[in-house]
Amino acid sequence: HVQLVESGGGLVQAGGSLRLSCAASERSFRNHGAGWFRQAPGKEREFVAVSNWNGGNTLYADSVKGRFTISRDYAKNTVYLQMNSLKHEDTAVYYCAADQSQSMVAVRDVSRYDYWGQGTQVTVSS
Repeated sequence: HVQLVESGGGLVQAGGSLRLSCAASERSFRNHGAGWFRQAPGKEREFVAVSNWNGGNTLYADSVKGRFTISRDYAKNTVYLQMNSLKHEDTAVYYCAADQSQSMVAVRDVSRYDYWGQGTQVTVSS
């Protein structure tokens, strides 16, 4: 069972940057796909970005493309989400997720993921 712990959220002004981290408890995480999702109040959890197990394939939601970057540090067993040019509409709780599959099929689907972190709040003031 992989435990995921997010950190790095906070309050930032529009146009600013934050870097979220997601540390995994098990080394098996290096063989998992890793994704970031977010959920704003009153809305469903939505896909943000994903990296496949070896980091060679990434995918982003249209709303964050060009502003957010997902990356992995295999030595630290951690996945990151660098968020630049933040907008008020990026305000949400951000969740890290791990997918035991090595496929990129249906990676935008919440149901695809096997493990979830507890979430970290990101608030962007306008």
